[in-house]
Amino acid sequence: MKRFHVHVAVSDLEQSTRFYSAMFGMPPTVQKTDYAKWMIDEPRVNFAISARAGSFGVNHLGFQAESAEELEEIHTRLQSADMSMTAEKGANCCYAKSDKYWVQDPTGIAWESFRSLDTIPFYGDESHKVEGRAEVATALACSTACCPAVESKVAAVAVNANAKACCNG
Repeated sequence: MKRFHVHVAVSDLEQSTRFYSAMFGMPPTVQKTDYAKWMIDEPRVNFAISARAGSFGVNHLGFQAESAEELEEIHTRLQSADMSMTAEKGANCCYAKSDKYWVQDPTGIAWESFRSLDTIPFYGDESHKVEGRAEVATALACSTACCPAVESKVAAVAVNANAKACCNG
């Protein structure tokens, strides 16, 4: 693993971009109207924010591989964790074309392992095919359009929001 990846959904992209630029001491490496990304070298982090999600906070975590071999090594380790995984080859997401694997940890946190292949001029593409799924990936309103593991996380959050909270009596 060459670089840790964090993606945070924010309510105000401009304000958040100013904040994170100050915190990291550098402007974003990629900046769009709905997305910003910093490729930080110390520590090596791919930190992204987007203003596309219906909920805010940590969207997903992950690891960015430098080579196909590194990505497959991560995939093999995740398989040994015996968790359900979604594979995407040539996915168009977050202004990049990538090969990636999605998994959720036992608490429901979405983890993405990926290798970027190229840049693309748009955020996501709801028509890319997802291995292991009969249907075409369906875009939800917001950033989950290109993050299948996050789709079920968002659905679970919606269900939990409608359920009576245990601590609120």
